[in-house]
Amino acid sequence: MGKQGSPRSPRPEPADKQEKTGRRSLDSSTGNDLFIGRRIFGSEVIKAHHGSKYDQSYGSRNKFSYSWKKQQSWLHRNFKSILLMISVTSFIFFMDSIMVSIFHSDRSTVVQDISRLSNVTLHKNGSSQDALPVQMYSRLLNLASNSLAKNVFKPNAPNFREVRSSKSSQWKPCADNNKTAVALERSNEMNNGYIMVSANGGLNQQRVAICNAVAVAALLNASLVLPRFLYSNVWKDPSQFGDIYHEERFIDYLKDEVHIVKDLPQHLKSTDKKNLSLVTDAELVKEAKPVDYTEHVLPLLKKYGMVHLFGYGNRLGFDPLPFDVQRLRCKCNFHALKFAPKIQEAGSLLVKRIRIFETKRSRLDEALLGESMAKDSATGDQEPLKYLALHLRFEEDMVAYSLCDFGGGETERKELQAYREDHFPLLLKRLEKSKSISPEELRKRGKCPLTPEEATLVLAGLGFKRGTYIYLAGSQIYGGSSRMLPLTTLYPNLVTKETLLTPQELAPFKNFSSQLAALDFIACAASDVFAMTDSGSQLSSLVSGFRTYYGNGQAPTLRPNKKRLAAILSDGETIKWKSFENRVRKMVEEGNKVSVRPYGRSIYRQPKCPECMCKF
Repeated sequence: MGKQGSPRSPRPEPADKQEKTGRRSLDSSTGNDLFIGRRIFGSEVIKAHHGSKYDQSYGSRNKFSYSWKKQQSWLHRNFKSILLMISVTSFIFFMDSIMVSIFHSDRSTVVQDISRLSNVTLHKNGSSQDALPVQMYSRLLNLASNSLAKNVFKPNAPNFREVRSSKSSQWKPCADNNKTAVALERSNEMNNGYIMVSANGGLNQQRVAICNAVAVAALLNASLVLPRFLYSNVWKDPSQFGDIYHEERFIDYLKDEVHIVKDLPQHLKSTDKKNLSLVTDAELVKEAKPVDYTEHVLPLLKKYGMVHLFGYGNRLGFDPLPFDVQRLRCKCNFHALKFAPKIQEAGSLLVKRIRIFETKRSRLDEALLGESMAKDSATGDQEPLKYLALHLRFEEDMVAYSLCDFGGGETERKELQAYREDHFPLLLKRLEKSKSISPEELRKRGKCPLTPEEATLVLAGLGFKRGTYIYLAGSQIYGGSSRMLPLTTLYPNLVTKETLLTPQELAPFKNFSSQLAALDFIACAASDVFAMTDSGSQLSSLVSGFRTYYGNGQAPTLRPNKKRLAAILSDGETIKWKSFENRVRKMVEEGNKVSVRPYGRSIYRQPKCPECMCKF
């Protein structure tokens, strides 16, 4: 027997049943269109009163009535199928119109949603009520919004991984292998003296300085005094080593390679006060070679028994450097430096609250969080929530220094020029003596920081769905909520450390920017996918290196090529969305290709080399 509504011809029915069916069809006709009903009944009345005079007319009308009843019967049998098709079509158009209307919805509603992101604050001259949204790529944003609406019921976001060739070996962490560290062992009798280090910058610059200092101490056969951190008017953080890192573990973990003490011996403190052996950053070239230290630092060390590297930062190159010294750098960064217990505990809370459901900890989790995340804590059948961490570098100082244009018109130009005059007078003097480069040319060369709008388009182009949970790391965003509007509209599930932790839980870190940055470091490094907008950022570099070292090829980092992205976005008024997706995906996938650290490149960012990792 055919299904109801089947297109097969129905079986012949008894005469009485046909009569009833015909009556039902007619009743339906008269109910829907009274004019047709009157016309049909009218023909019967005329026939009754006038007889054969109207036979020909009646025959024609009777034929029409039969045809109409046949159509009504077909409609009745296929009514449910037609209704289902109309419903599905209407639903698709409804969802599409809803997503478009959401993107163009009242800005004040979106601003209220953004207000909960307390770390995404306005710059000093801005106001969420007064500032109008700045959009440089309105057409692409509309296409992205439509695409996200259509992808609501598609499978989850693409799974990005490191791209390997079939012949390539797997790299595993092995910088803590002490078999090759014998050459670095030193006896106290042969020690050349003590190296003091005062590191500048924020959390990530200081981390680089610490591991460089460890390498220099080994290179010069000296003891290292636990590094100190200089107070910066930019960072305004008085934190010292023990406030951020676990002191005892650091000293103990490196004891076989470098002798580390907490303070300078008493008999040498007067030498330090007189600045007799002070070496500033200006006296050491950037990325200095070992010979620079043996010729300029070692003589002072031997003469005074100590040397003070003041304002120390990126003052040790990556090549050429002895194998064991290079490995010691990796051991310092990836093994010896562990965040202080209070930071690990707060970081563990962050990660647990993003994931919602507990999960078995990975080696990456162990390296970041230590014992603060319980072992084998996975419970129940619920999968932990996957999240993407986005390090958005669009602070006012960075925007002003770039000399780029970001679509804000004359108001933006005046604001950024005033900021340069206040904060970058040397930059302006240098510009007076050099040939200026237009903002358009700077963008073509990939010299401009990505805006929140551009970051949003990259995520949408890669296929991340509207419901993706995004942990937002970073500081104050230039332009505030109006600049953030494309991101918060297309990806409303944005969280920060301020929204995940209570005010009481954040209180111990208030006014300590480096300690707050450590929480961002943990949340970014532990994420399922990490996306950076500026490859030159120290945090992005260190996080991506950490994920390469411990991630086992399962911790992808998205690195947009700003030069190639600028070329793609320059076609924004004509490019089709499918073509945009393909070009963005190809750009990112090529950035994920596995390669051994090139000569001279940072070992902290690209640890895939024999000094840090081993092939298996």
